[in-house]
Amino acid sequence: MGVFALPSLGADMEDAVLVEFTVAPGDAVKRGDVVAVVETQKGAIEVECFEEGTVAALQAEVGERLPVGAPLLRLAARGEAVEPEPAVPSEPAAVPPETRPAQAPDTALPADTAAPPDPRAAAAPAGPPPQARRPAAPAAPPRTPAPPSSGMAA
Repeated sequence: MGVFALPSLGADMEDAVLVEFTVAPGDAVKRGDVVAVVETQKGAIEVECFEEGTVAALQAEVGERLPVGAPLLRLAARGEAVEPEPAVPSEPAAVPPETRPAQAPDTALPADTAAPPDPRAAAAPAGPPPQARRPAAPAAPPRTPAPPSSGMAA
């Protein structure tokens, strides 16, 4: 069995986010088949397989950020038996009520008991810090009106 890893899809590519697998365990793949779609800094790129075999297992999770060289698929060679992976439940199994742990007692304060004040709140000055305060700009000098014109061109 071989491992197909995330190839470098560009000179400056360091990692990518797995968007989707286009194959599933048991699918036969050959050179040039698109096996996944990843999102890089430059956009969504299809990942082509350059090996031949049968997908034995998916080795990454959709949405996971993977570095170049991280395993994507486990491939079985032609004629090699594909061993099914044990099923991993996507949600935890339901626990019967009689085996659930006892609920923690309510530790909330009574309504008439107030929480102690936060000492940092009383020490904080109101307004911006001193270095952020700027003096007010000086007032502009009053404008003097322009002399009236006679309306005749000279």
